[in-house]
Amino acid sequence: MDSLEPLTRCTWAERSLLEQAYHDHEWGTPVHNDRLLFEFLILEGAQAGLSWTTILHKRDAYRAAFDGFDPEHVARYDEAKTAELLANPGIVRNRLKIAAAVNNARRFLDVKEQFGSFDAFLWRFVDGCPKQNAWRSMADVPARTPESDAMSKDLEKRGFRFVGSVICYAYMQAIGMVNDHTVDCFRWKQLHPAESP
Repeated sequence: MDSLEPLTRCTWAERSLLEQAYHDHEWGTPVHNDRLLFEFLILEGAQAGLSWTTILHKRDAYRAAFDGFDPEHVARYDEAKTAELLANPGIVRNRLKIAAAVNNARRFLDVKEQFGSFDAFLWRFVDGCPKQNAWRSMADVPARTPESDAMSKDLEKRGFRFVGSVICYAYMQAIGMVNDHTVDCFRWKQLHPAESP
């Protein structure tokens, strides 16, 4: 990192400075904080059918609109709050996605009560340890895996919405349950314990 050589990144991170910062500091970094896990769960659901760049641009507005992604607060949202959110141009104004966020907050709290933390529930799908992949190109990265299938099925059974397998895999990538940086990317080595100095 002390070198003046430009860093090699996953190709998708070269499109904008916002994506670059997200790639360099967040994407693929293991997350164990329940509030942040809830944030990513809501944002990944909001992203369905849209680009992740769109959601990144709206992330600050989402944090403000959704009380800092505090699931206790979001779980208590009523029709008046839903109407307020539907009128907020800073977020994706989709009634189904907003309703899913409120529903998922309630289900999130149910899981937290049962397992002690959402983190404890979630990381079981990779046996508590990030899955280390070694993709040469982003074209090699799958859209879903058996692990994301299992997560999706379990979440749906518990009443979560907007948690299809493809959304779950994107979630797993974002929160570092899998290391899907390409092998030439500087972050792949940083996040790969066997490759770290």
